[in-house]
Amino acid sequence: MPLRTVRPFLAILAVAGLAACTATPDNSAPSSGGPTSSSSASQGTSSSPAPDTETTAPAPSPSAPPAPTAGPGAGNAELAIMVKLSPTEPSVSYTLVCRDGVPAAESKHPKADAACAALKKNAALLSPAPKNAGRVCTEQYGGPQTATVTGIVDDTPVDAVFALTNGCEIAAWTAAEDVLGATGGAA
Repeated sequence: MPLRTVRPFLAILAVAGLAACTATPDNSAPSSGGPTSSSSASQGTSSSPAPDTETTAPAPSPSAPPAPTAGPGAGNAELAIMVKLSPTEPSVSYTLVCRDGVPAAESKHPKADAACAALKKNAALLSPAPKNAGRVCTEQYGGPQTATVTGIVDDTPVDAVFALTNGCEIAAWTAAEDVLGATGGAA
């Protein structure tokens, strides 16, 4: 092929390749009718979103039911309470069932009357403040006792752990003492 015919062919091929590489924002090829102008009005009239636009809302994150606020509650509870007085002693377990602040017959708890009354008086009693790195607690040791309480108080799930390892935990134990059914160590 003579050089005179190759040059125009290469120029046409280059222009065609350049046109294919410079697509408009909506990914369509530019029109051959000269320079294109884009305006926000013409771009906003498209009925389909741009390919990188999220078209679904993210699912809400699962959340625990809100903890009860301090104050009077209905006094309904079904709890399993396990208290360990020391690492060498076996744990002691109680069942506490309350209806309207009164212990039900199936309760097996040493202070059932006081425990049900305490839960009716303060529904948040078994929802101690979450551990927080910025929270300041006194450095004192109240003893090796630990307690675990699981169940439901006024339709709110309870899964609480109590210990006596610092002033904040001693205060939570003391507040829930009637429900725990055991006295803490040095207070």
